[in-house]
Amino acid sequence: MSTLVNLTEMLKGVLEGCVLEIISRKETYGYEITRQLNELGFTEVVDGTVYTILVRLEKNNLVEITKKPSDKGPPRKFFALNDAGREELREFWAKWGFISSKINELKKE
Repeated sequence: MSTLVNLTEMLKGVLEGCVLEIISRKETYGYEITRQLNELGFTEVVDGTVYTILVRLEKNNLVEITKKPSDKGPPRKFFALNDAGREELREFWAKWGFISSKINELKKE
């Protein structure tokens, strides 16, 4: 199994939190979220993966959606966190802090 596949598997568990963090910074849309993740080095993340997460966030009522005209094609869906989304993000970072501290402890042993 290649390193890239292993990274993709590890990332699946935290990608939703990463998307929430990006949305928390400013109202944005799917392609822009994918681009930001790719710029961070998560080059294996594709639009389809991000859109699946966005659908789940919408279904779980964690985002507010505004449709805005696009220069190319149909209107774009812009996403912003609502109160429930901000709480979900806070919980994600709390869990991430716990997990990363324990992994770092384990690494030192």
